Amino acid sequence: MSEPARGPVRDVAVVAFGQSEHLPDSAETSEVEMLMPVLHDVLARTGLKARDIDFTCSGSSDYLAGRAFSFTMALDGVGAWPPISESHVEMDGAWALYEAWVKILTGEADTALVYAYGKSSPGDLREVLTRQLDPYYVAPLWPDSVALAALQAQALIDAGHTDARELAAIGAHRRGRPDAAPGRQVVGPLRTGDCPPVVDGAAAVVLAAGDTARRLADRPAWIRGLDHRIEAHALGVRDLTDSPSTRLAAARAGAFDAPVDIAELHAPFTSQEVVLRRALRLDAPGSTVRINPSGGALAANPVMAAGLIRLGEAAAAVQRGDADRALAHATSGPCLQQNLVAVLEGER
Repeated sequence: MSEPARGPVRDVAVVAFGQSEHLPDSAETSEVEMLMPVLHDVLARTGLKARDIDFTCSGSSDYLAGRAFSFTMALDGVGAWPPISESHVEMDGAWALYEAWVKILTGEADTALVYAYGKSSPGDLREVLTRQLDPYYVAPLWPDSVALAALQAQALIDAGHTDARELAAIGAHRRGRPDAAPGRQVVGPLRTGDCPPVVDGAAAVVLAAGDTARRLADRPAWIRGLDHRIEAHALGVRDLTDSPSTRLAAARAGAFDAPVDIAELHAPFTSQEVVLRRALRLDAPGSTVRINPSGGALAANPVMAAGLIRLGEAAAAVQRGDADRALAHATSGPCLQQNLVAVLEGER
């Protein structure tokens, strides 16, 4: 049986990226007030108005906000008029970008606005994230995100893949303080320097297709591949020292087809950077790839926006000319459960 006829593949690029200041507590600022300057910034960079955007997609969590359908309130930051084509994912904004990318690929849109935000400060983030766990066997035990990451870190140490000294060095370098001490122990073997800061923040990107992208940006960051995969939900059936879903997503996105100049990895814990570097083959002898030049999630980890920021930072590096080919990674769930990988390139 012959394959069905396929339409032409569209080129899609990131043409603008912006993010808010990341604050440990934004109690005096609502989600809308946090978002509006970021949205205005990315639109201003392209010269577009809200009415020029064909599709809008957001990523956030009602659990952080503490109320159902909280994302509808954030739409006030986009504007109530004219009416828009809009969607939302209860995920990191990287997955909202994936939905917008698919929308443009199908020809249903030429431009898209993607944004994400999270305010972690109002509640106990470690408790909130337990709601991601299996509701029957794991969640009732209340293992929090740091405790689960500590299990993963200990598994890596026991397997000989890392040690406390390497983890401390990763944490210090990502925060821009190479001589910093690892800090007090949080959950062994993780110390404060191994864990992400709890911050509030938002980010946004604008996507565009083909000649529209070339018109809106001097050097668009073309998305050459984008894929996401998921591990088994049950932690007990997974090898926490490896991330086959990251490896598969990277292969499907074309990450292994040619070397990359930089890699923006969404690794909220130092031990998870070790897992990702191994899965993405970034530790190969002689490799010159720059890993997380932005500092990554260890420098600022606004939940639901940190993955989109990795994509945005990789795209911004391509747009500035700091990289010709970049890899971006986003994750969601405990111990790198869900993983998305994108490859971005400058104009050839």
